[in-house]
Amino acid sequence: MKKREGGATSAKGFKAFGVSAGLRAKEKLDTAMLVSDVPAMAAVVTTTNAVKAAPVIWDDAIIGDDYQIKAVIVNSGNANACTGLQGIEAVHAEVSAVAAALSCDIHEVAVASTGVIGVPLPVQKIVDAVPELVAGLSSDAEASDKASRAILTTDTVPKTAAVQVMIGGKTVTVGGMAKGSGMICPNMATMLSFVTTDCAITRDCLQTMLTETVGDTYNMMSVDGDMSTNDTVLVLANGLAGNKEIVNKNSADYLTLKKALYTVNEMLAKAIVRDGEGATKLIEVDLTGAATETEAKILAKGVVTSNLVKAAFFGEDANWGRVLSSLGSTGIAFDPQQVSVTFKSNGGSVDLFKKGHPVPFDEAKAKKVLEEKEITVLVKMGEGAASAKSWGCDLTYDYVKINGEYRT
Repeated sequence: MKKREGGATSAKGFKAFGVSAGLRAKEKLDTAMLVSDVPAMAAVVTTTNAVKAAPVIWDDAIIGDDYQIKAVIVNSGNANACTGLQGIEAVHAEVSAVAAALSCDIHEVAVASTGVIGVPLPVQKIVDAVPELVAGLSSDAEASDKASRAILTTDTVPKTAAVQVMIGGKTVTVGGMAKGSGMICPNMATMLSFVTTDCAITRDCLQTMLTETVGDTYNMMSVDGDMSTNDTVLVLANGLAGNKEIVNKNSADYLTLKKALYTVNEMLAKAIVRDGEGATKLIEVDLTGAATETEAKILAKGVVTSNLVKAAFFGEDANWGRVLSSLGSTGIAFDPQQVSVTFKSNGGSVDLFKKGHPVPFDEAKAKKVLEEKEITVLVKMGEGAASAKSWGCDLTYDYVKINGEYRT
């Protein structure tokens, strides 16, 4: 597998662009379009929140009905959530405008929104921006960058990733762009992720692959413990790489593409957490030795969702007791006398707890480890062979400030 520069337009046959439609202040980019040269197989995973935004309802319906997707239109600045019938009508206005401009069916247009909840979407501004979006569509770096920036809200940087693999003698590319910075957890986030590939694959295989990789990536991150109404991860596969269509979930080609999709999703998930609202540190929990994979995931995520753990990392305090406490609060049964904890970063490594006993450590050395921007918490449970990784960030003063002033 080869990592490469680029994002959602890295794969063959995908173009994108972003414009300012007037949804946000100061002429910020706020509306993006992503288009495939040919209709693409689609798979989607959306929020598990009982309160679903109008775009989520639309995407679940069209992709559940096996429509192939030609285009995606995305806006920031307004979530189009909790807006009743008016929100549904706004989605129909968007897809109708895009379908007319691209000469495709409205059911071949997916929609996503992110921003403030409960405010009617000024959809005419988006409709009026469609001609400019279509005119600017390109696979070049500048157009792709504009699209990736147009979907951001409180994010400070765009999130993109791309990899290439060989499948059936053909070069297959998987690339993507995402947004997310807050309201991240318990499953996915206030996040949107659009992943593209030129691989030929059946929808059933693609959906299974996406669902499984989401469970190991986006569902394993946490910034603040709040769930969004708009979470959407959409994957489009247009088949233009020319490989033999993947139809078997046990085939080597399937596993190769799945690894590539996982890698892109992991890169995007880590980028989201790294850019968590007010965050100064990325925390990765690498947990091994759990009894089952399910328990491993619950335990690993229990650490990154703990506000006390997150605050300790912000203060660069090697308070390993908070890690043990967060593991114990998950409801998973384990023997604390078998647990070991180590903190590791580019600043070094420090053992803190080994087989149920505290390990004397040098506070200055621990401080050096925790001063780094990316820190790994190594946890050995001693219960079995299952493992999991999770990602989180520290909890800072700025997080409260950002969210206290979000609407203003």
